[in-house]
Amino acid sequence: MKILVTGCNGQLGRALRRSLEAAKAGVTTYVDIDTLDLTDAKATEQFLRDGEFSHVVNCAAYTAVDRAEEEKLECAAANIDGIANIARHAEELGLRIIHISTDYVFDGNSNRPYSESDKTAPLSHYGTTKRKSETTLLGLAPDSMIIRTGWLYSSTGSNFPMTMLRLASEGRGELRVVADRIGTPTLADDLAGAITVILMSGNWAGGIYHYADEGVASWYDFAIATLDYAGFSNTIVRPIPGTDYPAAATRPYYSVLDKSRIKATYNIEIPHWQASLRRAIPEMLATLAAESNNSQK
Repeated sequence: MKILVTGCNGQLGRALRRSLEAAKAGVTTYVDIDTLDLTDAKATEQFLRDGEFSHVVNCAAYTAVDRAEEEKLECAAANIDGIANIARHAEELGLRIIHISTDYVFDGNSNRPYSESDKTAPLSHYGTTKRKSETTLLGLAPDSMIIRTGWLYSSTGSNFPMTMLRLASEGRGELRVVADRIGTPTLADDLAGAITVILMSGNWAGGIYHYADEGVASWYDFAIATLDYAGFSNTIVRPIPGTDYPAAATRPYYSVLDKSRIKATYNIEIPHWQASLRRAIPEMLATLAAESNNSQK
């Protein structure tokens, strides 16, 4: 087994490095755009040939949802061309591909968790390119695996709970947070663990899967829990409707995912989002402390 992980400097890529090295050290190569630009077809082909990989986990993506409404060509190149440049060599090179997609392929008009077979109808350019990445991959390499997820966060980088903690630590006495958009917070380490289980199982069953942590929350619920668990309970959080938080990209109001298929196929136990958030808080606070120390130097 030789695994290639792309987008290794992102939230999921970093979590995958920890998980994969703990499970089976030394069999994975980690790259980001500074090492391999997936939009460069020739460079990607040569890298895949030289590496003799058995599996590719594609975490590389353009994820700036609002900026994508202006940078449409850049978003499409990263999200569609990148996976196409991998997938067109899958059959010849014997590659098995896991590609990460998003809950933003749905329009949010459902009143129950979305299954893999539900109709897609993305509302944003980002969501549109991610859906196109799915159809492109399955058209070129039908045995590939797609894992849709949502509301991903970790103890590093820019994500919702880290933003809430940074604002609270700066002394913001009141935060206004959208309360009518519903999904499930997903810790990157949990998704990385599920991907590791799949890779190490020896059981390859291609197709589309959904993964998110268990439970349901609004962004308001997520903010309240984050600040409470981190000891910032004095920060006031005001619930607001999504219409009071204008953004360039339209987001689904409901994007809870049905995880039945991945749980049944790979016997994966998924933790509740609140339990995972509690587990992540100490590392998140350590990141905040390190940022504060660096800013004072």
